[in-house]
Amino acid sequence: AKSVLIFLGIPLVAGFLTRRIGERTKGRDWYESSFLPRLGPWALYGLLFTIVILFALQGEQITSQPWDVVRIALPLLIYFAVMWGGGFVLGAAMGLGYERTTTMAFTAAGNNFELAIAVAIATYGATSGQALAGVIGPLIEVPVLVALVYVSLALRKRFTSPTTASSPDVSKEPVRDV
Repeated sequence: AKSVLIFLGIPLVAGFLTRRIGERTKGRDWYESSFLPRLGPWALYGLLFTIVILFALQGEQITSQPWDVVRIALPLLIYFAVMWGGGFVLGAAMGLGYERTTTMAFTAAGNNFELAIAVAIATYGATSGQALAGVIGPLIEVPVLVALVYVSLALRKRFTSPTTASSPDVSKEPVRDV
């Protein structure tokens, strides 16, 4: 519970307060067009810093235990393939069109390894086997999902535009931040 509160609660409250205060003091347009673009790179820097630290802490285990890495990586490869492929086939069968089908496939295949790593470190320690498994996840996920981007681009030619009667016009839907 403490780990969930720290790694989910604090960012949730910080994001909520930042949006609430930013929109009330300077307006939504300023918040979305000025504040968020300046804040966005810092989130990426923080994630990059976290990944570098985790790989530095787990580097010895990754290089000295290659079979453990393989035992963790193989089920992840199967998971990504099944989830992405299943999402893609389901979206195509439902006639969702290329954009929605690829979105659904990548959402199904994506993981929240950042949270898994944070909880594993908080619970078991930064050099534990559980933290190692969490660190291996992004090492596998990123290249696999990048490869699946190329697969989805190649499959784009097989799609026809969805009919307006069977699916709503996505271009007219408002874009909302989550």
